[in-house]
Amino acid sequence: MFERGGIAYVYLVYGMHHCFNVVTGDEGYPAAVLIRATEPPVEGLSSSGPGRLTRVFDIDRSLDRATLVGPELWIEVGEPVPDDLVKRTPRIGVDYAGEWAQRSYRLLIAGNPAVSGPRRLR
Repeated sequence: MFERGGIAYVYLVYGMHHCFNVVTGDEGYPAAVLIRATEPPVEGLSSSGPGRLTRVFDIDRSLDRATLVGPELWIEVGEPVPDDLVKRTPRIGVDYAGEWAQRSYRLLIAGNPAVSGPRRLR
């Protein structure tokens, strides 16, 4: 997470699930965005939730520090999302973070079935 922006930060959580983050900051400054869900790559296949997402896309520690412009890993540009559909909610699963857990740092597309987490925060 302390690397330059534009690379993957992949780590193992609970000894069993990989999490995929996009590093966003300058080298030496810890800044990244956890990718929790995507539109499913195949109809009927869920990539909702950070563990499911990494399993569906075969993302593991071997892709830690991979550049996000390919060839192993990349992010594609999709359709623009209207501002009125972008929703901010508190983060999920970070109760240990005290007051920071309640900050609205989680961004999602309101009503999108691919969004993970509690229904009240979708």
